[in-house]
Amino acid sequence: MIYLLAVTVSAVFGGVDQYLGSISAIPWLPEISLLSAPWLVLPFVFACTQRTPRRAIIIAYVATTSALIAYFIMTLTPMENVHLNGSLGPVFALLHSEAHVIVGAAVTSPLYGYLGFRWRTQRAWMSAVLVGGAICLEPLASASVGRLPQFPEVWGAQIAIGLLVSGYFVWRGTHFRRELLARPLEGR
Repeated sequence: MIYLLAVTVSAVFGGVDQYLGSISAIPWLPEISLLSAPWLVLPFVFACTQRTPRRAIIIAYVATTSALIAYFIMTLTPMENVHLNGSLGPVFALLHSEAHVIVGAAVTSPLYGYLGFRWRTQRAWMSAVLVGGAICLEPLASASVGRLPQFPEVWGAQIAIGLLVSGYFVWRGTHFRRELLARPLEGR
């Protein structure tokens, strides 16, 4: 059942992300669509539902793949002014132009899936650092290559959300460790 949920939610995520990028009436929506961090958080969240690393990596891969397929399908629709008319040329052109995204997803989705498993089972600090850092530091990484979103509200909100997520990780990780330390004392 969780795999069906992962496919459904991820497909909606991918489709909505692509659609937001096409709305020019609200200028900051395309910038939100270009954010990478949500694409890393998606497999992490689904992987947090799994009890084994193998299943966590698989569900992360399924979620990311579903989101990408939905994103690509939305890209190739008449809503985007694309009319295939029986031709596969636009499909191959899209896959070629997005090859770096596909390769990146093939690497990051299993990684963030494993991080989700580690967070669920051990509240691993490395998981928290890599997820919180992906959210908080994306604007800085974008600025370093000259692609900082032009709307400060977008990157400001992303940093704020990243700090909130990081704060949650610190709180949950500390709470988890306190519970672990208290358990042996309860048994005496």
